[in-house]
Amino acid sequence: MSIVSNTSVLINLARIGKLDLLCQLYGELVIPEAVWKEVIIKGAGQPGVDEIKAAAWIEVRPVTNRQLVHALRQDLDAGESEAIALALEIGAELLLMDERLGRETAHHFGLRYMGLIGALIEAKHKGLIRSIKPYLDALRDTAGFRISDNLYLRILQDEGEV
Repeated sequence: MSIVSNTSVLINLARIGKLDLLCQLYGELVIPEAVWKEVIIKGAGQPGVDEIKAAAWIEVRPVTNRQLVHALRQDLDAGESEAIALALEIGAELLLMDERLGRETAHHFGLRYMGLIGALIEAKHKGLIRSIKPYLDALRDTAGFRISDNLYLRILQDEGEV
């Protein structure tokens, strides 16, 4: 299964000490060089960076279609642009991305995508975690991940945790 990830999903799970959940779900992740640079170089010293750097199950790959990346950079940042281009190049089964505009662009290209919350729901459905609430709380409180109160409550209701 080829899974490409953008920055947000990696950083936020690493910040709450749950990066390994992605390995349990997908086995291996592929990230473009721009995501590696955002996380490891620009994020040096930030919580979770060392865990991402040490994760042998995360493979960094260069994007060959630089023209597509350049075109996507009109609206998206480097990581989002390269993640979408790489997902297209390798025929990824899933793109992990939280940013709205990036997801809309991925949809335009026919890519299947999921955000961090979707990955948590998948982990619960696969029996890897018992409850989503502690993860959502940690993401909000520790990682600074923005989840509206309405979405928070809807997720908990949908998952039978209210």
